[in-house]
Amino acid sequence: MGVTEDSEPPLKRVKGPLEESKSLPEDHSTAEPVSCSLGDQMARPLTSREDGETIGSQGVIKKAEFIKIITRALYSLGYDKSGALLEEESGIPLHSSVVNLFMQQVTDGKWDNSVATLRMIGLSDEIVKSASFLILEQKFLELLKMEKVVAALDTLRDEIVPLHVSLNRVHELAACIISPLQCIRLGISGQDTEGTKSRSKILEKLQKLLPAAIVIPEKRLEHLVERALDVQRGACAFHNTSDSDLSLYSDHQCGKNQIPSQTLQILEAHNDEVWFLQFSHNGKYLASSSKDQSAIIWEVKENGQVSLKHTLCGHHKPVLIVSWSPDDSQILTCGQDEVIRRWDVSSGECLHIYEKSGVGLISCGWFPDGRGIFAGMTDRSICLWDLDGRELECWKGQRTLRISDMAITDDGKRIISICRESTIVLLDREAKFERLIEEVDMITSFSLSKDNKFLLVNLINQEIHLWSIEGKLLLPVAVRIRRCTYGTDARGRSYWHCLDILEL
Repeated sequence: MGVTEDSEPPLKRVKGPLEESKSLPEDHSTAEPVSCSLGDQMARPLTSREDGETIGSQGVIKKAEFIKIITRALYSLGYDKSGALLEEESGIPLHSSVVNLFMQQVTDGKWDNSVATLRMIGLSDEIVKSASFLILEQKFLELLKMEKVVAALDTLRDEIVPLHVSLNRVHELAACIISPLQCIRLGISGQDTEGTKSRSKILEKLQKLLPAAIVIPEKRLEHLVERALDVQRGACAFHNTSDSDLSLYSDHQCGKNQIPSQTLQILEAHNDEVWFLQFSHNGKYLASSSKDQSAIIWEVKENGQVSLKHTLCGHHKPVLIVSWSPDDSQILTCGQDEVIRRWDVSSGECLHIYEKSGVGLISCGWFPDGRGIFAGMTDRSICLWDLDGRELECWKGQRTLRISDMAITDDGKRIISICRESTIVLLDREAKFERLIEEVDMITSFSLSKDNKFLLVNLINQEIHLWSIEGKLLLPVAVRIRRCTYGTDARGRSYWHCLDILEL
């Protein structure tokens, strides 16, 4: 290990176990009982405590493991003196002397010695072979870098091949001898085989390969703490805070008071049942549709108050759905078994009416680029129009229900719709392929997440199910609720907006 002047305290002469240090003497042999651990450099040797000793109220935490993980964290954070002091005071070394020796030999590029030391650690034959392969591969590449072609060939033929680990990789390495460009094609640049940087990388690979009980994984303590926070967050029945509010000082628990429960404002303008609500993408507007054959655009003020901006009239039947354009400058309204109207948000003017002779419309949505719209029809087809009303595509036989939500992914490749009472169809426009997501109970509505990865599905049994777009049920939530959709508030924060919450 590296040393400083003798006038410094002993702890200042010690570095972390994985740091670079000066090379060991060239005539050093793996058979010598030499250790790179702290105990061999301090005035008194380390003495291991009882491995079976446990701590914690439940007695399931092994003290030796706990201390090693803390030591590893201290070294990872750059607190080398503190890590060394913990090793000394606890009498529990981070790694055994033979493991420290092995890592030092790899760092110093003493490949043959490191392979010999590896066999002394007490690993399975499979791990020894895989680790030896990585070490000898690095030796081979460094020999090639130094233009020692014969020595590199001998290493490949006499040391790497007999391991019988990866024949394909052996062929790739052999090609490097014939053509240096092959190394570039394999992603092995000249810098990757130079000195400490490449040896640090090979050491990282070896650490992942060796058992955790032999080499403590990097950032293991951080991983355990993150898992603990995840568990607490998942167990929080009323979770409604950001990750930045989580603290290590106390167990996390949101109270009921953190869930919005106080009525701030009641919007009263419709004359009959409100059937659909949707915020604009920028959160500045709210649109509502009603059985009273109208839709209303509400404006959200800076102070959070909501005021009526436009009442959109012209439908002759109840308005089922509203849909905001990607830039929020326009909005669609879909009348029940009727027509779709496109409106200008700033003026409230109707810009176009979309209809098809003899067929009613039951749902609608926008192309991701805002240059067209799509709709579910009463003849159980799905049609696409440009903004001027020219039909672009039409798929029939999808059995789209009369009450149906529809969505299209941001890349425009998938159209999602309810095709049966308990089934959602995902239509691939390019491959002309359909895939189904099937529920047990009747689906009342669904909402596609902004990242296009998840579907939030509302069921008639008053549950909400979260599905991945690939069809895996992730989270059934037993909440008595009638309708739910994704939204964005004025600050750009995403949330679920729910109508008619019956019971929580």
